[in-house]
Amino acid sequence: MLFPSAEPAGLCDALRVSRVRRASVTGDRSAGGGRAAGPDAAVAAAIAHYLAGDPIDMSALAAELGVGRATLYRWVGGREQLLGTVLAEMTEATYRVALREVRGSGPERLLDALDRFMRAVVDAAPLKAFTEREPRLFVRLATTPGPVEERAIALLTRELQREIDRGALRVALPTRTLAQAIVRISDSFMYAHYLGGGEPEIETALEVIELLLRPSGDAA
Repeated sequence: MLFPSAEPAGLCDALRVSRVRRASVTGDRSAGGGRAAGPDAAVAAAIAHYLAGDPIDMSALAAELGVGRATLYRWVGGREQLLGTVLAEMTEATYRVALREVRGSGPERLLDALDRFMRAVVDAAPLKAFTEREPRLFVRLATTPGPVEERAIALLTRELQREIDRGALRVALPTRTLAQAIVRISDSFMYAHYLGGGEPEIETALEVIELLLRPSGDAA
C-alpha cells in the first residue's frame, strides 16, 4: 500500500485518479483546480508528507492548508482517520501500478499482481519510516476492519469478478468473501515481522492464496 520515497512510474497518475474520483463524490475540486482547499487537498498534503517519510501533525497540516484545526478535523476526522485514508489511497495506487506490469489471466494474473503488490509494500521506505515511529498504530490501521482493509477488499473483489466474467477463473466462494480472505491472509504473512514473526512471508502467502484461487482438480 506504500511507495518508496522515489516515486515509481505511474504513481502520480494512480494517486491523481484516486483523488479525482473522491473529489467527484465530495464536491471538492482541489484535485484538478477550483477551490484552494478542502478534504481532498488535506489528504493530498498528508500523502505528500507520508511519502517524504515525515510524521503527519494535524496542527502543522492545518497551518499548511491555511485553515484552523477545527476545519481540518471536520474535513478528515481525527489523525487516525486521516492516516487510514492516506494508507487506503496508497493501497489503491500501489495495486494499480502493480496491475500495469502483469500479463496473463486467471489465477496466474492475480498471483502475479499480489506478488508485485506485497513486495512493493514491504520494500517501501515510507512504510519503514512510519512503522519505526508508530508500529502499533500501523498494525491497527492496516490489519483491522477500516478504510485500508475495505479499499483492498473492494479492489480485489473487482479484479476477481473481472477474471470470472472473462471465464478465466472459477471460485467456490462469493467473490467478496474470497477477496476478504485473500486480503487477511496477505496481511498476516506480509506483516509477520510486525506481528511477532521474523520476516515477511510473501511466498507462503502466495502458496495459501493459490489454494483458494484454484478449485480442487484444476491444473496449475
